[in-house]
Formats: sequence, structure tokens, C-alpha cells
Amino acid sequence: MHDDLIIQRPNATAAQDVDLLLLFHGVGSGAEDLRPLGEALAARRPSAWVVSVRSSQRSDFGTGWQWFSVQGVTEANRPGRVAAAMLAFIEKVSVWQRQTGVAAARTTLIGFSQGAIMALESTQQAQPQIARRVIAIAGRFAQPPRMAPAGTVVNLMHGEQDRVMPVGLAVEAEAQLRTLGARSTLERFAGLGHGIDGRVVNAIVQRLGEAQAESGR
Repeated sequence: MHDDLIIQRPNATAAQDVDLLLLFHGVGSGAEDLRPLGEALAARRPSAWVVSVRSSQRSDFGTGWQWFSVQGVTEANRPGRVAAAMLAFIEKVSVWQRQTGVAAARTTLIGFSQGAIMALESTQQAQPQIARRVIAIAGRFAQPPRMAPAGTVVNLMHGEQDRVMPVGLAVEAEAQLRTLGARSTLERFAGLGHGIDGRVVNAIVQRLGEAQAESGR
């Protein structure tokens, strides 16, 4: 899609040997802002499509773009706003799966901040899985998880000094996911605020490597 940023086209030619890594930005940001993360992942995963996806909704709170409005957002109204934006989010994923020929079983959603909220909540929809793995950086569920996503692994990554989305939200989410029987992990990074550093990149690469090993490649 013309608003999205293709960071890497894979070297492999057979669709069955290719993965799809989709990156989703935070509020007030855009596809270009996740280029450094995408390039770091592409360097270690040459057989993957790496695409930074841009929301189609302009931010109403400063510059950039948003998946949903944060104007006057509360714990009570956040779930409804996310639900209203979910169809467009899922369609973004579906479009890239169709364009690349990569199925949900080889797709990973990597979201930061608001992008992580959307990626996490996509696992709670009453529909077939859209990704094999969701990696949520500095994110949260819009509301506590209600179901264990069938066939989807959830990896939460969070800075312990995050003042925008406190790490406690991730701790609570991971505990609830485990109670529901989901496959989930939580990695906490000392000294990290609401952002991404080299440790987070390394952790993502490690999780992607686990997925590769599971598929027997």
C-alpha cells in the first residue's frame, strides 16, 4: 500500500520460505519512525518481508497519525475506540498478506505503543487468527484479555521506567494471558522508558528465531 514503508523484500523466491513482519507505529508517529527497528530486523532476517505500516487516520492530537483518537481517552472509552478501529487494522494486515502471498501462520505483528494496543487487541477478536505471533513493545490491552488466542504467541516487551504505559499493565496482562492458557512471555528492560533500544531488538530477534525453530526451518 502506498502509505506504508517496505523496508525489505525477501531474497527467497518461494512463498513457503518467506515470513512477513509488519510493524505498527504509535500515536503521533508514522511508518518512517519505525524504519530503524525494521532495518535492524531485516539485517538479521533476509528471508522476510519487513513492512512498516502507516495508519490511514491523521492524528487529532498533534502531528503524525493515529490508530484511534486519544483525545479525552479513558479506561471506559478506550475499548470502544479500539474496536471501532480494528476492522481497518485487520484489513491492513490482510492486504499485505495478499500482496506478499504470506499466510497468517508466517506473519508476525510488531507494535509499539498504540500500535501494540491494536496488535494485542487483534488477538481478542472472534475470527480466524491473523498472525502466528504478536510482539507488543511498550503497549497494553485496551481491556484485560478475555480469551487465549488460538495459534498465536504473545510476546510482551516493556521498559521498567515507562511513564506513558507503566510496566504494571504488561505484568497484569501477561498474568491474565497465562491464566487463560495462552502462550505468552514478558520481558522487562531495566532503565528503559517508553521506547526501543538494542536490548529490545535483540529480544525480538530471539523470539523470531524461536518461531523459525518451531517451524523446522
